[in-house]
Amino acid sequence: MYHDKKKLHKPNDSIIAQNKRAYFEYFIEKEIEAGLVLQGWEVKSLRANKANINESYVTLYNGDAHLFGATFTPLHITSSYRVCDPMRTRKLLLNKRELEFLFRRVNRAGYTVVAISIYWKNAWCKVKIGIAKGKTTHDKRDTIKDREWQKIKSRIMKPTNH
Repeated sequence: MYHDKKKLHKPNDSIIAQNKRAYFEYFIEKEIEAGLVLQGWEVKSLRANKANINESYVTLYNGDAHLFGATFTPLHITSSYRVCDPMRTRKLLLNKRELEFLFRRVNRAGYTVVAISIYWKNAWCKVKIGIAKGKTTHDKRDTIKDREWQKIKSRIMKPTNH
């Protein structure tokens, strides 16, 4: 049977957007998977990988969690007849126990909730959020030093073809 190479499943093709800066700026203590309430045009823009969550975070109010600061760029084809707000605050779908856990942690000093990644899980769009504590400048320097050492170590350990 003939298979087109483009249609084969790749390991990371379900990830839509990542916030790599979150691991540099914060110590991520716990990660939670949450659903996301979306409009139709947002789903189409996510299918086209037009999302950015680098500046996004989670706000907790009225007993709910909301994703704030995420940008979903509307497609011109699907949003010509409708006014779209790319920076709209989107509700996160969490169960009661997870919400209570988030409220307890955020009320402690220095903790915040950041969006780490948006991805597809079967047909559903999910957001991985992390309970985080901010890093100091010294901690960030240690992270950079460790990352540089890993690069040097992999270069040294790389086998040479002679």
